[in-house]
Amino acid sequence: ISEERQRAQEEWEALEEIQLGLGEPLATAAPLISFNEALQYFQTADLTECRKKVRATARGRGLAALLCCLFAPPQLQAQLQEERELALAMAHCALDDNERVHMRILQTIYKKLTRSRLGCPRYGVHWEELGFQGADPGTDLRGTGMLGLMQMLFFVMDSQTLPLALDIFKLSQHETQAAAVLQNFPFCVMSVNITRIVLQALREERLSRECNRRQQVIAVLNNLYAAAFLQLYRVWKWQHKTIADSGVLLKELELSAKKKPKQLLKSLEAYVGQSPAADTLRQPSHPSGSGQEINFTGVCDAQVELEGDARLI
Repeated sequence: ISEERQRAQEEWEALEEIQLGLGEPLATAAPLISFNEALQYFQTADLTECRKKVRATARGRGLAALLCCLFAPPQLQAQLQEERELALAMAHCALDDNERVHMRILQTIYKKLTRSRLGCPRYGVHWEELGFQGADPGTDLRGTGMLGLMQMLFFVMDSQTLPLALDIFKLSQHETQAAAVLQNFPFCVMSVNITRIVLQALREERLSRECNRRQQVIAVLNNLYAAAFLQLYRVWKWQHKTIADSGVLLKELELSAKKKPKQLLKSLEAYVGQSPAADTLRQPSHPSGSGQEINFTGVCDAQVELEGDARLI
C-alpha cells in the first residue's frame, strides 16, 4: 500500500494540468515556489522601468524639514541602498500573466491559504473568497505591486508564520450565523494595506536603524509585515472588531510601524518563540480605539493620503 501511494503521489506531481469538463485548463501543476526562489527571480529580472518610478524618500518642508535634520532616524547605510531600491521596484512591478514566476507566486498563495493541492484559474470569484476585491487580484496591487504578493508569499511559506497566516485567514472568513458580531474581513486586501504601511515606513527611513543593525532590508520588511498583521489580528479577535473599525485600526497600525517598529518586531519574536496555542490565551495588553462610519481603506484608490507630505508610492 505504501508503494502504491508513493507511486500515485509521483504521478500526481508529474501531472501537467487538470482539465475542466469543457477542456479549459484549470491550472498548471507547477510546484509551489519558495520566497527565496521568487526573490532570486526579481534580483535578476529586468526591472529598469520599475526602478525609474522609484521616488526619493518623502520629507517635510520648512520647519518640518529642519526638525527632520535634527531628530530624524539614521539614514540607511550605502551598502543597503540597492536592496531598498529592489523592494521599491517590486512595489512598482505589476502582476504579469506572461511571467511564469508571477503566476506561481499567485498559485502558491492560493494553495497554502486554502490548503488545496489543486490550483485555480487565473480569474474568478475564488479570488474574492480569498479576500481580493474582485475576480482579478492584479487590480488590488496598484499601490504595492508584486511586493504585495511577495509579502503574502513570505507569510504562507515561512514555517514560523504559516500558522499565524492560517489563523488570520480563518478569522477573516468568520461568517457563523450564530455569532453576535461577524468579524469577517477581506484577508488579501488587508494584507496589501499592511504592505502599504510597511512600504511607507521604509520610504520615510523609519526602519533604517533596524535594517542597519541586521544588514538586511527585505527581511526586516517581511518581519514588520508579519508583526503588524499579528498586532491587527490580536486586537481584531479579542476586542471583537468588525470591518467598520478597519480604518481606525489601520491608522493606529501605521503609527506603530513608524514610531515603534522595534516593539512590533519584538512581539513577533515572542510569538514565534512560543506555541501558537498559548497565544490564543493572551489578550492584547492595551486597548485600541474604535470609531463609527469608518470606510475600509481601498487599495484600488490611486492616491491614499498618509501623514504629512508622504503619499503612497
